[in-house]
Parts: sequence; structure tokens; C-alpha cells
Amino acid sequence: MVSQQAAAVEARLRDLGSFIREERHRDRLSLRKLSELAGISNPYLSQIERGLRKPSAEILQAIAKGLRISAETLYVRAGILDERSDETDLVAHVMRDTSITERQKQTLIDVYRSFQREFDADREQRSQGARPAS
Repeated sequence: MVSQQAAAVEARLRDLGSFIREERHRDRLSLRKLSELAGISNPYLSQIERGLRKPSAEILQAIAKGLRISAETLYVRAGILDERSDETDLVAHVMRDTSITERQKQTLIDVYRSFQREFDADREQRSQGARPAS
């Protein structure tokens, strides 16, 4: 049982590292450049990419910022967060909030959806080899 759990953790770390490396390559960033953007050492980032280190949530957040992706994406890959099955959770929470007006609720939802569209457009640009505008 313990060896199966250890193997699962190792597999998750390798998957996380591979994902970070793929995103870095997609953005045409060197290991050194991403380590600078994230504020972590070059060797430590290399070890994360090879699945040898388990980064903290703070380190994952810094890497996500350097890659211009959501930290949540890396948290899910690292097993820190469960993957959301329904992206309307935020909308549902906003709609149930009794401390704000209906107009405020709609404004929050509109802003949230605009961020989602922007993220999707940036992801599409990255998949086509272009760096998103900041």
C-alpha cells in the first residue's frame, strides 16, 4: 500500500514536471528565463521539471506567473486541489450571495466570463506558437 502511494506521488510529480516543461517550451522560454521570471533557482526548477522535487504552493504560484497560466492549473496537477468538474461554481456562489445587489452580481459574472475568454484566447495563441500580449 505504501509503495503504491509512493509510486502515485512520483508519477504525479513527473506529470507536473513534464507539464511545466511543455508549457515552458510552448512559450519558448529557456529554463534560465523561467527560473528568473518565477524567482527560483535554475537547478531547483530543473529538478521540479524532472519530477525530483515536490514544489510548495508558493513555488507553483510563482512558476504559473512566469508561464502566464493559472496557479490552479498547477495545483491540480500537483494534487493540491481537486479538478473542478463544473466551472459554474463561482457563478452559482455569486448568484447565492445576499450581500450584493443583482446588478453587482451580474457585473461580477460578466468580468469573470471576460477573464475566461481572455484566458482561452491566450491559450489558443500559445498553442499556435505566439506569445500572448501582456
